[in-house]
Amino acid sequence: MKLKKILVWFRNDLRLHDNEMLVEAIAKSDGILPVYFFDPRYFEQTRYGTAKSGHIRAQFLIESVAALRASFQSMGGDLLLISGTPEAYIPQLVEKYEITEVYHHREVAAAETLISANVEDLLWKQKVNLKHFIGHTLYNKEDLPFPIKDIPDVFSQFKKKTERDASVKACFEAPQEIIFIKNSEWGELPVYDYVPAYASGGEQEGLAHLQSLLAKDSAIYVKGSSKATVVKPGFSSKLSAWLTLGCLSPRKVYWQIKAAEAKFGSNGNFNQLILGLLWRDYFRFMFKKHGNAFVKEVELHSSLVASSEELNDLEQWKNGLTGHVLVDQYMLQLNTSGFIPHAARLLVATFLVYILKVNWTIGAAYFEEKLIDYAPASNWGNWAIVAGGGKDSRSKNAFDLDKQFKLLNIPQSDAVA
Repeated sequence: MKLKKILVWFRNDLRLHDNEMLVEAIAKSDGILPVYFFDPRYFEQTRYGTAKSGHIRAQFLIESVAALRASFQSMGGDLLLISGTPEAYIPQLVEKYEITEVYHHREVAAAETLISANVEDLLWKQKVNLKHFIGHTLYNKEDLPFPIKDIPDVFSQFKKKTERDASVKACFEAPQEIIFIKNSEWGELPVYDYVPAYASGGEQEGLAHLQSLLAKDSAIYVKGSSKATVVKPGFSSKLSAWLTLGCLSPRKVYWQIKAAEAKFGSNGNFNQLILGLLWRDYFRFMFKKHGNAFVKEVELHSSLVASSEELNDLEQWKNGLTGHVLVDQYMLQLNTSGFIPHAARLLVATFLVYILKVNWTIGAAYFEEKLIDYAPASNWGNWAIVAGGGKDSRSKNAFDLDKQFKLLNIPQSDAVA
């Protein structure tokens, strides 16, 4: 009888806990071949003159992949690392290892969706199935109270109906034992020059950060208050980088928050953390529903940068040399750490779009390069909303332009004139 061998194609799901794809592959196979591709397309230059992955972001990715490899090695296996495209190598691996099925997590952005479609077409010719899983959201699409085509475009409506009529599933347990397909060459990690960042990549690092975040003496609790019900000013969980690469599961974060809430009482910061998870879901489902049209219906405030004056303004914004204290502070922080809080992202985006009048897509591309937690749906969705687009452009729940101008201390009438 022919053995069933499953190739598990890892993408932005670099964890063992709450990984349905991995759990099912182990249960339904006689052996798995875990694979990760360092796809050169994600390290190229963009048409905006930026890199698709900056140094800090690339470093965090490599650390996260290395951590997953170490987890597999501790279980007697390994993670096959390939520098190349999935389209070029998966058909070869299927033939070489007599793979009977390929598992992967489906993405929602256009480039990632196209890669999946290309691989699926190639596998069809080999009569091998590509099975899709969805493991990046708090709520599974089949658990939503509406089909994808009927998901409310307004975030507040999406939030209200989802929280009222859907439930968050329990997490899948991390596997304790895995049978790996035998292999002699597992590939090498890319070499990088280490630079200090606000976080290190990997599942265990993410779980440790989550645990410390929710510990009794954490900054998430407002000091000197008998009840931890006040949102701490400027609070940021900094969980987003691990969530983006799937080192942390959104459901894991949710249930850990609920456990902390049951133990320590209600906390406004807990609500903010769950709200952030819902926003991530919203943007992913909007891309699933509308595709790139979700961010294309935006009235541009200028054409693509062309003049020397515009180029100069853009470079000053990138380098934190605009002369505006807050904007410069946050841009320097972004460049050196790969992270700034969500409110800071809205602020610097407002300055670029409405004060400097630079095309918002250029700012979004720069964030793609610099952000350690870059996620296509959230990044481009947030920038589109700042620029006056997206499907929820009139909702104050989405973006408060007046508030951003007050922080910048610039009259709105002057900024948009």
